[in-house]
Amino acid sequence: MCISPSDAATLTIPIVFLVGGDPVSLGLVASLARPGGNLTGINFFNVELAAKRLELLRELIPKVSRVGVLVNPANPATSEATLRDVGLAARALGLQIVVLNASTSREINAAFATFVGERPDALFVGTDPFFTNRRIQLVHLATLHKVPATYTGRLFAELGGLMSYGSDILDAYRQVGAYVGRILKGAKPADLPVMQSSKFELVINHETARMLGLDVPPTLLAQADEVIE
Repeated sequence: MCISPSDAATLTIPIVFLVGGDPVSLGLVASLARPGGNLTGINFFNVELAAKRLELLRELIPKVSRVGVLVNPANPATSEATLRDVGLAARALGLQIVVLNASTSREINAAFATFVGERPDALFVGTDPFFTNRRIQLVHLATLHKVPATYTGRLFAELGGLMSYGSDILDAYRQVGAYVGRILKGAKPADLPVMQSSKFELVINHETARMLGLDVPPTLLAQADEVIE
């Protein structure tokens, strides 16, 4: 559901949000410190972590040179921010990116079908609720095409995705619950600053890495918050 601060409901019903992008840029709040209006919540930073995810991917696959970046054009605020940050990081690392767009299940299939002719060395799955909902499809297709992929959260790695790096979503949900409790006790959203995630986790599926013929560097394994065997 898309929420706009101008919607009539937001003028009377307190709303606590959980978003991966910048709430100010998305127009949800006036500022992080002073949200104003009737909205506040948690920013779990997944869009801003794009550069770090690309660096970890390069550490796992040193010979990578061409990375496919999957984004959802139906969510332009998030997709544009992802492509901007990944583009800057890719240039710094000397990598070429290939943009893949998908807003439907069929378009995800079509994006992977392009791998037959123009196969990237790895795949970067952008931040988007749609991709999280289609995580089984994405992980299965990456396995089918034997393409190393990096994802936004542990839900992907637990299903067999190679690697994920992102905010600890369970901690973010806990923070949302704490804010809801404060509002129910009388606090006003306008007086509650937007909280930002401070816990991030790297999850590596070691079995998937072995299946892909990848040797995970010991230094990367040491960084991981969890290694799935």
